[in-house]
Amino acid sequence: MTTAFTAETTVDQPVGTVWDRLVDWDTAHRWMPGVEAVRAQGPVAPGTTVVFTARGKQRPATIAAVDPGRSVTLRSVQGAVTADYTYECVAQGRGTLVGLVADCSMTGPTRLLGPVIRYAIRRADGGQLAAFAATFTTARQG
Repeated sequence: MTTAFTAETTVDQPVGTVWDRLVDWDTAHRWMPGVEAVRAQGPVAPGTTVVFTARGKQRPATIAAVDPGRSVTLRSVQGAVTADYTYECVAQGRGTLVGLVADCSMTGPTRLLGPVIRYAIRRADGGQLAAFAATFTTARQG
């Protein structure tokens, strides 16, 4: 797969708190741009389907890998395009370093559109972690 983008942010909360919010799919729409709702059809485990509603359309993803409390990879396959979003939480002092790697590959003639598709993914989702970190600030202020 080819990397569309990587991002990191630090959250001034322990790993367990950050992880719990990261995999709280019912509230993920608050920090995922363009997403209206997210619903998991099972536990945070490989094979579970997570359905994203964006622009009124449902788009399924599958939890491809999980290291509980540390990382989760969501895989979305839309036609000839496969995107993997890997989120990782690592203790950093009293806080948590949160990382995101978005990989995207294409098959067939769609490969020619790879740079355009990866740019669109970077533009649409590159701010996810900043928005995620802001949910902790908002919660303390609100």
